[in-house]
Amino acid sequence: MITQSWHYARGGSIVLIIRNITESHYEESLNLSSFAFQMSYSDDERTARRAKFRPEEKWGAFEGDQLMAQLTLLPLTVYINGRPIPMGGLAGVSTWPEFRRQGLVSKLLRHSLGVMRRDGQIISLLHPFEFDFYRRFGWEMFLEQRRYTIASNLLPKRSQAPGTVVRLNQPDTQTLSTVYEQYARRYNGMLSRNPQWWEERIYVRKQGQIAVYRSESGKAQGYIIYDVKESKMTVHELVCLNETARQSLWTFIANHDSMAKEVTMVAPMDDDLISILDNPRIKHEIIPYFMARIVDIEAFAANYPFASTEAVNELCIRIADRDADWNNGFFRLQVDPQGVGTLTRIPDLRDEDNQHTVTCTIQTLTSMLMGYQRPKRLHQLGRLAGNVDTVKVLERIVPSAQTFLYDFF
Repeated sequence: MITQSWHYARGGSIVLIIRNITESHYEESLNLSSFAFQMSYSDDERTARRAKFRPEEKWGAFEGDQLMAQLTLLPLTVYINGRPIPMGGLAGVSTWPEFRRQGLVSKLLRHSLGVMRRDGQIISLLHPFEFDFYRRFGWEMFLEQRRYTIASNLLPKRSQAPGTVVRLNQPDTQTLSTVYEQYARRYNGMLSRNPQWWEERIYVRKQGQIAVYRSESGKAQGYIIYDVKESKMTVHELVCLNETARQSLWTFIANHDSMAKEVTMVAPMDDDLISILDNPRIKHEIIPYFMARIVDIEAFAANYPFASTEAVNELCIRIADRDADWNNGFFRLQVDPQGVGTLTRIPDLRDEDNQHTVTCTIQTLTSMLMGYQRPKRLHQLGRLAGNVDTVKVLERIVPSAQTFLYDFF
């Protein structure tokens, strides 16, 4: 494992060092996290966390040997238009109060962009404490969740469907992962989970019961992770590959009515539960959730599955990105009939390019390519500038997609 450091002048003889947080600062790092996020850890929890400590994922801002601020940069993978894309997950951004408002987090975030680009993580996701703060550095909201609270007498009607739902005595990662990965490909922003993520994140943070739906042929086609406490059922994940699986798992949920008087869960924005309820007057909230940011636009375009058309599509894009200069400027985008895109930096626009150019920030571009907002709507909002014909080209080549994420980090 190789750790690295970068030095920045802070004025006078003071030098700010951004480097990996090593074992020697583990306790200080954990204490900062505990203080910032108002969490306490027992001795056993501290020991368990130390065993999972990965210095290469932890970055700190130091003055001498003093840790002042930190963040975690997780090497993950997300699905975008059905394709796995390397992603940098930002988490644990925190600063001691006496060092706040000195630009330390700003430097850490900009530094993280360079690290992600170096490591081939071409997009980044984070859960914000404040949306406006991270917008300043190029991240933008890209998904919302539906959150349901349903009284047990208002649940979908029980139905008899072929197949069986079986509770597991212990987690079966291979079965759950096979179902989950098929489901995850349907949504932009869903993580591709490796076995370690299931063990360290899912089973730890989503404790309770697990049940799997299997078709008549015995094939797993859905699962539920849930718990029941104080007469309330919390559904952590409800993953269904088809309507039969969904009906079967909702019937399974309804069969807990003697012990659960209400059910809470989150779902994608394209979920249509409301439309199938006899009485749809349930508590239904829309919750802004995660933010995303394209880290390296040229690499992102090369990996992004554009829509297939019958012709080559070409346009120019002027991107404003003050925190990642490699994204800032003029680019020519060419997408072949199979949906393979090439984005090339150009020094300046030719006269004939002016009428085929759109202008936007990296935030707007991320929102559009992740499928959160369509080019036409962004143009109407004034966030995507350019003539209507060029916007129509983007409407053709940017696939329609739904965003969602079950995970938290």
